[in-house]
Amino acid sequence: MSQTPAVAPDAITPARISQIYDLVRPHVRHTPVLRVEMADFGLAGGGLDLKLESLQHSGSFKARGAFANLMTRDVPEAGVVAASGGNHGAAVAYAAMRLGVKATIFVPSVSPKAKLDRIRSYGAELVVAGDLYADALAASRELAESTGALQIHAYDQVETLLGQGSLGREIELDLPDIDTLLVAVGGGGLIGGIAAWYQGRVKVVAVEPEAAPTLNHALAAGHPVDSPAGGIAADSLAPRQVGQLMFPIARAHVAQSVLVGDDAIREAQWALWNKVQLVTEPGGAAAFAALLSGRYVPKPGERIAVLVCGANTTAVNFG
Repeated sequence: MSQTPAVAPDAITPARISQIYDLVRPHVRHTPVLRVEMADFGLAGGGLDLKLESLQHSGSFKARGAFANLMTRDVPEAGVVAASGGNHGAAVAYAAMRLGVKATIFVPSVSPKAKLDRIRSYGAELVVAGDLYADALAASRELAESTGALQIHAYDQVETLLGQGSLGREIELDLPDIDTLLVAVGGGGLIGGIAAWYQGRVKVVAVEPEAAPTLNHALAAGHPVDSPAGGIAADSLAPRQVGQLMFPIARAHVAQSVLVGDDAIREAQWALWNKVQLVTEPGGAAAFAALLSGRYVPKPGERIAVLVCGANTTAVNFG
């Protein structure tokens, strides 16, 4: 497999993102925005907008990148192959099912049962390979090389970034007057695409688990570096490195990086359920955790939106 370019190509532009938005729009949901009050969560301030991408097909934003890949790249007879902590795999499996393409999904052993069940429900072949995302990625690359299947990377792929960037355009259509958008970060495909769309017109804030600070460490080092890959959101927000393609975009257009602990993420999950009956997985609640925990404190009058990006979790009685 060829190495990913160290610099984001000119292809990841607002104009190209807009084209991809139009291309994938018939296949993805225009997800709703929920307006809540900061005071409902014990926070100072006025209104708060929650963009509920957790209600997207396959349970997360990743359906956008999956359709962008399958609809703009040549798919061989061998089909497609992807490595995933769960959400990307479910998204690729869903898009492949809708478009009539064979899909093989590699996942690490840490992937939750809810995500594995979702992948299987879409008819993809599921392979558990190793304990970490990096193990699953290596195994998926071996299969792609041996069979000729098309590799669809979860975040470090131009088409993936363009697809996730289409969500940035949708957010701007929904919320044209926001000042700040809080976005969870794993490998960085989501925030990279969104930041590429906004080009600094909105303050984009990166939120990562303390146990998986890939972008935070990369920004400090000046380039992507190996980072810890653990914590409660390890299945969705814990690759070893942030993507090479998104890094120059983040360095140019991500205004701030915030870290949140596992307890803060759990509290955010509970608060979203308790106050607005919204079910989220840990990674899906991470951006809200930055606000709820005080790791990000908005200025008076700052218009805030939080991206709630995933809901692939096991149904439980929250008590």
